[in-house]
Amino acid sequence: MINKLIKRIAGIFIIISVLLGMYVNQNWLWFTVFVGANLLQSSFTNWCLMEDLLRKVFKIKE
Repeated sequence: MINKLIKRIAGIFIIISVLLGMYVNQNWLWFTVFVGANLLQSSFTNWCLMEDLLRKVFKIKE
């Protein structure tokens, strides 16, 4: 369950940041880079900030 939520949130963040980059200001594309970099580092380290937030702040469990 938590993995699906992380994928959904990442997808939503990427879509929103690309749209903001296209229609508001190109600097929003840095947010897309940030999300992608976090996804990449989590594939190597098995640590994801969004997973920690979902578990600790929103009390979501596997």
